[in-house]
Amino acid sequence: MTSLKVVLADDHTVVRAGIRAILERIAGIEILGEASNGREALALVEQHQPHLLLTDIGMPEMNGLEATSRVTKEFPNVRVIILSMHATEEYVWQALRAGAAGYLLKDTDVKELELAIKSVAAGKSYLTSSVSQQKVENYMQRLGAGASPLDLLTPRQREILQLIAEGITTKAIASMLNISVKTVETHRSLLMDQLQIYDIPGLVRYAMRMGMVPLE
Repeated sequence: MTSLKVVLADDHTVVRAGIRAILERIAGIEILGEASNGREALALVEQHQPHLLLTDIGMPEMNGLEATSRVTKEFPNVRVIILSMHATEEYVWQALRAGAAGYLLKDTDVKELELAIKSVAAGKSYLTSSVSQQKVENYMQRLGAGASPLDLLTPRQREILQLIAEGITTKAIASMLNISVKTVETHRSLLMDQLQIYDIPGLVRYAMRMGMVPLE
């Protein structure tokens, strides 16, 4: 039987080690690599083409929601399970909108993690038992089916929004993304117009509310 190939992403080394220990107790799992942010996770997915990406939401440089969105678009055969500390309907909704097939809490036990992995690998979806499917559906209905302003931003704009919210300077963002300062400023101006938020503190609050960076 072919093993299920997995990439694991979380910015906390101790947490990754704990999740890896749980995964290693499940027969048929092969861990191909570990990432500490979404950018590294994307690179590992591109390199190894795993069956599954297990990722946290709140990670630096590129969060798990953005990584999930890119992975599911660029590598449609790779399924994604979000591992989070948050059991609120909003976080689950954000994960599902990004393309995640599963959503689990980090304190899940081996039994539930194995069930989730098998369900998602079989093409099904899985939500942690701590979250009501009905509550998530009700939440989505209340918000409406239309795209959120965040969805209308380009991947690069969302990437820059997260880095701004993390307090990274324009010059440092340009260096990190290998683009010019002018290009960063143009993206920032366009995303501000799109979100109708015209100050940095407002962008930070918005990014936190949307789960792009951890709540302080």
